[in-house]
Amino acid sequence: MGEPGREEYKIQCFDAETQQLLKTALKDPGAVDLEKVANLIVDHSLQDSVFSKEAGRMCYAIIQAESKQAGQSVFRRGLLNRLQQEYQTREQLRARSLQGWVCYVTFICNIFDYLRVNNMPMMALVNPVYDCLFRLAQPDSLSKEEEVDCLVLQLHRVGEQLEKMNRQRMDELFVLIRDGFLLPTGLSSLAQLLLLEIIEFRAAGWKTTPAAHKYYYSEVSD
Repeated sequence: MGEPGREEYKIQCFDAETQQLLKTALKDPGAVDLEKVANLIVDHSLQDSVFSKEAGRMCYAIIQAESKQAGQSVFRRGLLNRLQQEYQTREQLRARSLQGWVCYVTFICNIFDYLRVNNMPMMALVNPVYDCLFRLAQPDSLSKEEEVDCLVLQLHRVGEQLEKMNRQRMDELFVLIRDGFLLPTGLSSLAQLLLLEIIEFRAAGWKTTPAAHKYYYSEVSD
C-alpha cells in the first residue's frame, strides 16, 4: 500500500477546483465536505478505468487523515453508503454501461484491498465483492473479454484475501469459472487463456509459477 502522505494520486484528470478539494481532503479533511468528496471519487471511478484502479489508495489516505484529525469516519461512511447504492443497482449499471460496470467492480475490489478494520479486510464488503465476481463468471459475461479480463485481474488482486474470508464462496466461484472454461460458448481464445491461467493461479496457492508465467505471458504477447 502507498504511504498516505504521498501525493501520487491520479487527480490530474479533475478540474482545478476539484483537484484542490481532493488535496485539502488529504491534508485537512475537516475543512471540506467529505460526503461530497466521497461522491466525487465514486462518480469519477465509474467513468475512468485508470482512476478506478488507483482510487482505493486515495480513499485509504483520506480515511486515515480524518481518523487522526478528528477520530471520525464521515468519509468512510459516505463512501460505503455510495458503494452500497451502486451495488443495489448493479444490473442496471451493467445494462447501461459495460465500462461503468467494469469500473465499479474494479473500484469496489480496490476499496476492499485497501480498507482495513483492525488490520483485517472489511467484512461488510466481502459478500458484495463476491457477488460482483459471481456476476462476471456468468455465461453472458464470460462471452465479453472486458468482463473476463476484469474478473481475472480482480482475482489476482484480492482472491487470496477473499478466500480467507469465505472459502466456500471461492470454491463456488471457481466451479462457475471451470464450467465456463470447459463449456466454451462464445468464449474467445484470449478469454479461455485468461480463465485457465486464473484456475492454475489459485491451484498454485495464488502464485504464478515461473513455467506458468512463461507460458501465459508469452502466449498473450504473441
